[in-house]
Amino acid sequence: MIPPSFVQDLLSRIDIVEVVGRHVQLRKGGANLMGLCPFHGEKSPSFSVSPSKQFYYCFGCGASGNAIGFLCAHLGMGFVEAVEDLAQQAGMTVPQDERTPADRQQADAQQARQSSLSDVLRRAADHYRRELKSSTVAIDYLKSRGLTGEIAARFGLGFAPPGWRSLASIFPSYDDPLLEESGMVIVQAGDTTDESDRKRYDRFRDRIMFPIRSVRGEVIGFGGRVLGQGEPKYLNSPETPIFSKGRELYGLHEARTAMRQRGYALVVEGYMDVVALAQSGFANAVATLGTACTAEHVSKLLRFTDSVVFSFDGDAAGRRAAGRALEAALPHATDTRSIRFLFLPTEHDPDSYVRELGAEAFQRCIESATPLSKQLLEVAKEGCDLGSAEGRAKFVAMARPLWTALPDGSLQRQLLREIASIGGLEAAELAELWRGQTAPRGASRAPVSRDSAVARPAAAQAPRTRAPSPGRLASRRPPSSPADQAIRMLMLHSDWWEQLPADDHDLLHAMPAPHGEVIAWLERQIAEHGPMSWAELEQAQAAADPPLPEVATVPRAALEDELSFSDLRRVLDGLRIEQLRERQNELIGRISSDAAARSQWQELDLRRKALLKALASPEAG
Repeated sequence: MIPPSFVQDLLSRIDIVEVVGRHVQLRKGGANLMGLCPFHGEKSPSFSVSPSKQFYYCFGCGASGNAIGFLCAHLGMGFVEAVEDLAQQAGMTVPQDERTPADRQQADAQQARQSSLSDVLRRAADHYRRELKSSTVAIDYLKSRGLTGEIAARFGLGFAPPGWRSLASIFPSYDDPLLEESGMVIVQAGDTTDESDRKRYDRFRDRIMFPIRSVRGEVIGFGGRVLGQGEPKYLNSPETPIFSKGRELYGLHEARTAMRQRGYALVVEGYMDVVALAQSGFANAVATLGTACTAEHVSKLLRFTDSVVFSFDGDAAGRRAAGRALEAALPHATDTRSIRFLFLPTEHDPDSYVRELGAEAFQRCIESATPLSKQLLEVAKEGCDLGSAEGRAKFVAMARPLWTALPDGSLQRQLLREIASIGGLEAAELAELWRGQTAPRGASRAPVSRDSAVARPAAAQAPRTRAPSPGRLASRRPPSSPADQAIRMLMLHSDWWEQLPADDHDLLHAMPAPHGEVIAWLERQIAEHGPMSWAELEQAQAAADPPLPEVATVPRAALEDELSFSDLRRVLDGLRIEQLRERQNELIGRISSDAAARSQWQELDLRRKALLKALASPEAG
């Protein structure tokens, strides 16, 4: 706990005009300084900063406070973080009486290390911006996407040239360990321990560069988009001491003020969506960094606004992403907050939608976005035949974990009545039923539905009828079907999941039960924890409640198998061939009388034969 006396001493040494002036342009207005309020949209200055009182006040929206309060409100900092930031500026040490000298020394070393990494990334960002100015190819690409130089400068866009060691021109020592630790340089391990013999090269080459900034504006990582064709289309910085995909949002630093002005945060899926939407007037957009939306993402956004709109593509992948966002948002859905879900047509993302149909049409989509309460009910209804007692019972069972994740309040109680009504029960009956179902102790997240990918909160699960032993999975029969084989490979090499393109993800999710259910569970584990070893997955699978279907067999003897990504590719191509054959069989009865069906059948046949030919080639083995 920081002593109040220290806080008062700190505020007496800090000039609020200097603190606020870094973020708001201030001009003299009598005894005080005036500027445009950063907390609401205005054209005439009503934001006043008093040097004598060391206090700010907005006559328009009523925002007020001291220097610490300004950093908390404007940058989304916590109280301790704001105090530490100001103390560093003032050359003061925040008292941490509970820490040992060794702990304090370790914390100081960590802060110095993070500062060094930030400096490396800042210098790289400056280099990429300079390179963009001299690259006609990169400039032409950005212009083709409708971006202006002004918007590119606002987001600090740059260009990584195609050379292998471009960064060597700006860092005097290319073998500096900080370049590898910051994720800017890849060091290829060799057979020798001699550092001079290890191959080093830039991680980002021939890509449009999107600097990822912290809320305070420091560069903490990069996203790079390939020019033209190539894989991966987007490449992100790896996890580093100052960058974690599960905590950061692209564009948050640039979007803070617009969130307050427009009254909501707009969460999209891509860097280019954020930049293009800002160009079209939606400067309140942010994006997750190639990962599922997390509870920490939602919590961070709610520091700046009480309203969040998630925008997703209307395809299967978008629906799954929406499911994960719903789960992340449920614990934060208090009675005073608004969380909504927007699904665009399958052929559009936000960028293409705005460019083709205009900003006004996109604004209408936002205004008609689905409220969280309705999205919760729709997810619970998936796969339920509400015309039968069994279907209604299944709906009630699916709704319970989602409802339980909501905080206590009016919204939760209203939804109880709606769930009861859809399920053919009285609200009092449903409340009594759920009160009689106790949650398991120490349960982890349960499996998710194949389409929604919404995990059931642990506190909401029914008691288990049996406790699988940790070795239960290892004793199952060896895999035989291609679906079994695909799951087995992904269980042994979960890092391969992120190497697969979206259409392969869709193929795996579309597998019939029980395989599709296991794939949804596996994707959830990877999204939350990153690639996991087989031992970690086995432990998580054994703790799943209710237990996962008996697939994904990995005998102990198989753990030493030498599998390659091409083996998985062959299995997936086999599954794709079978999927194409099934779709052809569905069309076979119509091809003699329906020209469209005949054309579709022929297209599917060409794709199937091409895959068969590829599988038969020597290179495929």
